Amino acid sequence: MLIGICGGICSGKKAVASYLIEHQGFTNLTVTRGPLPPLENCFKTLAELLAFVMTRWRSNFVIWDIDNMTEVNMLIDHPFFLLVGVEAPVSERFKRYNFRQKQYRKEPASLEAFVELDESMFYGPSGTVNLIERAALRVMNSIDSLEALRIALSGIKLMSESRLRPDWDQYFMQLASLAAKRSNCMKRRVGCVLVREHRVISTGYNGTPRGFTNCNEGGCPRCNAGLESGADLATCLCIHAEENALLEAGRERIGEGTVLYCDT
Repeated sequence: MLIGICGGICSGKKAVASYLIEHQGFTNLTVTRGPLPPLENCFKTLAELLAFVMTRWRSNFVIWDIDNMTEVNMLIDHPFFLLVGVEAPVSERFKRYNFRQKQYRKEPASLEAFVELDESMFYGPSGTVNLIERAALRVMNSIDSLEALRIALSGIKLMSESRLRPDWDQYFMQLASLAAKRSNCMKRRVGCVLVREHRVISTGYNGTPRGFTNCNEGGCPRCNAGLESGADLATCLCIHAEENALLEAGRERIGEGTVLYCDT
C-alpha cells in the first residue's frame, strides 16, 4: 500500500505521515526536489519511486509531500495507491505556521501575509485545491494535540483494504447510488441494483413509467404540485426504483439468493 498525503500549509501532512510510520509500520519515501541527498528511500524521480513500490506493493509506504497534479496523475490509477487530503482551519494553520517560524528563529508572519501565501499555493499553479478534490479520503485536522490526532486517525482505519478496493456490498451500493443519478422524480433520487451471485441482474431508478413524460418535465402532476410528503400518494405516477429494477429483471431472472441494494 502506498499512501500519498497532500494538503495546505501546516495542515498536518507530516503529522499524519509520522502516525503511519511510528504506529502502523509504514516506510517513508521521498522524491528529491534538488541534489540527491545520501538518504535511504529517496528517489530522483517519482517514476523511480513508483518502480520501487510496484515490486514491493505488499509492504506499506507513505509519501507526504505530493504537491502537483502531475504526481497525482502518475499514482492515482494504481490499485495500491490511496490519496489522503489533510485540511485544517486557517486560524489553526496560522498558529502552527508561526510556531514553526519561531522554532526556525524566523520572524512571525501577519495573518494577511499568511493568507496571501496560503492562497498562492492553494489556487496557484501547484493547485493544492485540485489535489484535495482528487483525494479518496479527506482528514480534517483541527486538533491541537498530536496524541488526539493519532487517536482520531486510528478510528478511521486508513489501512482498511476497502479504502483501496470496495467490498461487494460497498460496490453494489455505489452502483445503486450511480443509478439514482438517472432518476427523473421531482421528489427525490433513488437507485436500486438487483444482484445474484455477485452478478448484476438489473438496475432501476425512480420516475415515471416508460412511455410517459419524465416527472422532471411535468409528467407526474402530484410530484410537480409540491405537495407534502405522504399527501395524495394514490395520484403519483412515479414508479419506485425497486419496482423498475424488478420489472427490468423479469421473473425468470430473479431466483433464490437474489439481493436488492437500494440507496433510499
